[in-house]
Amino acid sequence: MKLKLKIWRQKNAEAKGGIVDYDVDNISEDMSFLEMLDVLNAQLIKNNEEPVAFDHDCREGICGSCSLFINGQAHGPDRLITTCQLHMRKFNDGDEIYIEPFRAKAFPVIKDLVVDRSSFDRIQQAGGYVSINTSGNTQDANAIPINKDDADDAFDAATCIGCGACVATCKNSSAMLFVGAKVSQYSLLPQGKVEAERRVLNMVNQMDLEGFGNCSNTGACEVECPKGISLDNIARMNREFIKANISSKNK
Repeated sequence: MKLKLKIWRQKNAEAKGGIVDYDVDNISEDMSFLEMLDVLNAQLIKNNEEPVAFDHDCREGICGSCSLFINGQAHGPDRLITTCQLHMRKFNDGDEIYIEPFRAKAFPVIKDLVVDRSSFDRIQQAGGYVSINTSGNTQDANAIPINKDDADDAFDAATCIGCGACVATCKNSSAMLFVGAKVSQYSLLPQGKVEAERRVLNMVNQMDLEGFGNCSNTGACEVECPKGISLDNIARMNREFIKANISSKNK
């Protein structure tokens, strides 16, 4: 398979970037998208050229670091997968493929296709945890009765890997699906009830401080999410936020 790649190259956050054309050949349809980029970089290094910088780690669809915007879609043309799980069989011989970083004010470019997503870390640090002593004398989890529907919904929300596809897909660069998933993960379980009000207020406030936009209500984030995180989590976050605001004013 021979392909024409149009890749965003940018030396650093301050430099002006642009699309650069590359040709790659002998690409197997069984290769992953990242393996195809490995082939390109091996070719560039052989020619004493600067390889294309892109993020990756586990290459198993778990870490979310391999986030790329491919032909105008977060993680490419397939569904419910990360970029590292995208295979070249989804493309045809001779295809022209545009490869860009996730674009958002809160995701500044570090180099080429690598962006800084530490804004997600700061949102989680603002409240995405439970302050419970887990050393030594904790109660067995099985001894706490939890409605199965709540447990299932909490688990589904917890599958969010924080890749940022929701942000890259939303025309407003909203992080509400990500924040909604993290709020839901704890608000549905008894361990998260203790600081539920403080959590949602702090996380939503931090989300706004990071410069993410508001929800566009188009549902594109759910469609492009590699883990299929439901929009129900945004609705739950909004309800939790309203309740927390009313409660804090009445105290």
